[in-house]
Amino acid sequence: MKNYHQIVERTRWWRDARFGMFIHFGAYAVPARGEWVKSDERLTTAQYERYVEEFNPKDFDARKWAKIAKAAGVKYAVLTAKHHDGFCMFDSKLTTYTISHYFHGRDIVREFLDAFRAEGIKVGLYYSLIDWHHPDYPNVGNHPQRGDSAYSKHHFNWNNYLKYMHGQVEELMKNYGKIDILWFDYSFDNYSGEKWGAKELVKMIRKYQPDIILNNRLEVNQGTDTTGRVLGYGDFETPEQGIPDKGLTDRYGNPIPWETCMTMNNNWGYDAFDHNWKSPALIIQSLVNCVSKNGNLLLNVGPDAEGNIPEKSVEILSTIGKWMDKNSASIYGCGAASLAKPDWGRYTQKGDTLFAHWMNLNLGPINVQGLTQKVKSVYLLSTGAEMPSVTSWWGNSERNNFFINVNTPVYQTFERPDLFDTVFKIELDKTSNREAAH
Repeated sequence: MKNYHQIVERTRWWRDARFGMFIHFGAYAVPARGEWVKSDERLTTAQYERYVEEFNPKDFDARKWAKIAKAAGVKYAVLTAKHHDGFCMFDSKLTTYTISHYFHGRDIVREFLDAFRAEGIKVGLYYSLIDWHHPDYPNVGNHPQRGDSAYSKHHFNWNNYLKYMHGQVEELMKNYGKIDILWFDYSFDNYSGEKWGAKELVKMIRKYQPDIILNNRLEVNQGTDTTGRVLGYGDFETPEQGIPDKGLTDRYGNPIPWETCMTMNNNWGYDAFDHNWKSPALIIQSLVNCVSKNGNLLLNVGPDAEGNIPEKSVEILSTIGKWMDKNSASIYGCGAASLAKPDWGRYTQKGDTLFAHWMNLNLGPINVQGLTQKVKSVYLLSTGAEMPSVTSWWGNSERNNFFINVNTPVYQTFERPDLFDTVFKIELDKTSNREAAH
């Protein structure tokens, strides 16, 4: 259990943060068809090169990005240092296939880290284990030249690729100050664990960054399955584009730190043709959903080729930020409550403070059903105003009913102040039991 307790301690700040920003930024923003364009369209390195040469993010301003992130209420951010196309957004000495070589010597990773740290935001880097550009990475899995028999005849020196990959990770760990999160992507089939030299890689990482948090993708990701998992090389699980039905646990029933990563539209990298934007309401409710199951949300933005976060993304983040300004106490430092999920929304809890998130239309008041502790007070979190509540059998023959509404009479139906999520702050008296009072 030693490893489990180490994970719990290492991830403490991260589990309190609950809300992060993912940033997918690279040369794939030029064709503007998502970060998998090289693979999806079976482009050779020579064909892809024109996008790399055209990539000139002249508007890139990491300080502007950081201010947008802070205003949205995120507590940590993760930037793609290298995606599957192999193009490095940092000044690697192991290749010239870098942003610095093409963009006046600038180092996007360094500028990102400096700007976000200055805003008090914890920083992380994404690094792809896969590399469609390196000559010693074979045409397996989703490689653009998969199925190309002529390409398959090339001599691939796997040990040489591992040396390169480990060397780049070492550069990131040594040369950029304290890194809070390292987000690997991804393992598949037999390309997992020791195929990547994972044991030595993690040992090296922790030599330079002893407190860093690692995700689980040095091994094949288990998605949103909740059964009998064991964290191997990583500190947290990474379900993608979906939220588990319940909190994740290991084979012993211990809660496992986890984080759902989610796009704002349907692409991670910039896609000029993808207008399938998720609403602020859905994103806020997804964040609450994660926290109610002891999880985090990592929400993605995909800047365009000039280095601008899309206007629609900024608009959505601004709306989320306005909700967080008033309701973040129900997110930061919170986790699951002992009460069952109600029909009208969800619960989060921190200590003896229960937060009732009223998300769904409801006839009359909401019922915090099953509450056994005495309630000291009920407030609308966004304003601090005291809210009407009654303990009654009304509408329900079960005991331990506790009805709350935004106006009186409590049993009537009123419009919620926040249609995204109206949050009640319920202060509980841990010294009292409501069952004994009946």
